[in-house]
Amino acid sequence: MRDDIQTIKELYAAAEGDGLDVAKFVSSFSEDGYVRDVPTETEFRGTDIALVPKGMARAFPDIHRELFSIYQMEDVIVVELAIRGTHTGELVMPAGTIPATGNSIDVPCCDVFHMRDGKVVSFHCYNAASILQRQLGLAESRNAS
Repeated sequence: MRDDIQTIKELYAAAEGDGLDVAKFVSSFSEDGYVRDVPTETEFRGTDIALVPKGMARAFPDIHRELFSIYQMEDVIVVELAIRGTHTGELVMPAGTIPATGNSIDVPCCDVFHMRDGKVVSFHCYNAASILQRQLGLAESRNAS
């Protein structure tokens, strides 16, 4: 049986701006697999899974995910990471399209994967959307007192 952690590392590598490989990203998923972006309540299934790495690479061509920690318990893998890049392209969101701002992002994230037979069954992305919005200049920063 394939090493599930290696599959997840390869999935992330396939979504990097300098090595984008959408076919490899999609091939990591089972036939019934899906991606859920939790903050936007958006779900991608089937061929729409390709929109996940394509959309991020379009908005952030230099996108990079720094993986901090990877934990595995049976068929569940949890990854703590940061999503980094420069917003030089359009970012399509459920509420509309955000034109390029030129701003850099460094967004904390936690991804939870469920695996079956070496494939991703579900990928839930818990990214810090409020931090992303502030870094893109879409929301004001709050200063701690």
